[in-house]
Amino acid sequence: MGQAELHAHLGTGVTTVCRAWVVTRRDGTVFGFTDHDRDISFDGVTFKAETGLSARALAQSTGLSVDNTEAMGALSDSAIGEGDIAAGRFDGAEVVAWLVNWKDATARRILFRGHIGEVRRGEGAFHAELRGLSEALNRPVGRVYQKPCTAVLGDADCGFDLDTGGYAHEGALEGVEESRVFLCGALDGFDPGWFQRGRLKILSGEAEGLSVMIKRDHHRADGNRVIEVWEPLRAMVQAGEMVRLEAGCDKRFETCRLKFNNVMNFQGFPDVPEEDWITVQPTKAKVLNGGSRR
Repeated sequence: MGQAELHAHLGTGVTTVCRAWVVTRRDGTVFGFTDHDRDISFDGVTFKAETGLSARALAQSTGLSVDNTEAMGALSDSAIGEGDIAAGRFDGAEVVAWLVNWKDATARRILFRGHIGEVRRGEGAFHAELRGLSEALNRPVGRVYQKPCTAVLGDADCGFDLDTGGYAHEGALEGVEESRVFLCGALDGFDPGWFQRGRLKILSGEAEGLSVMIKRDHHRADGNRVIEVWEPLRAMVQAGEMVRLEAGCDKRFETCRLKFNNVMNFQGFPDVPEEDWITVQPTKAKVLNGGSRR
């Protein structure tokens, strides 16, 4: 990575170094930025100078404390646009910051690796909080023993393939109301409520790549299938644009068995006793042999 060359360069006392950032969004789009006055390139990424990006000092510590800093830059259509921030496209994006010798980009080292936290925007500029990798260690983890399934439909724990015939639909929107209610035509072949608790993904238009959870799935009197989502999409969606609807799951054992035929991967505990069972009064039955209480 050229760390030895960079250290040797820093030891001369007269340096030609700058900082560079590569931002990788969750949809795979990659952006490169630098605080140098000219573009630099390495690892197949061009780090652009005209964004005006700069950063505060990086706060680093030993142990498991979270490293953090903040990046600031100008909003522009060619780099980070206000619409993309509002739509949430940069939420959780991966960030790698480098210290680079701009005369010889092979001499460099990584200063920071993490992801974007809170992003604030206004007056033609944005401020992005950068959180280090140890941020993930602040989240509680562990298995929850409960009746509903703890897996997300389609993930590795669930194991169900949502591309299975009959569990997804792709088509053009008939209409949109307030970016929250979507008219999807008749949707023949899908029972009412089939997509409730599922996911709606936008496949074309300004909001392409965004997705949102489905709150309700029902028919209107005019025959249109209405898909209502929990939160309005944060980008413009228009009639005629393509969407994908994925079946929903209410996490119940019966749904897993009857709707998805996926009982072997059910991640809940349907037979766990209720709280009232723990506080129930002792039985007055004459036979007390450890069998059924009924």
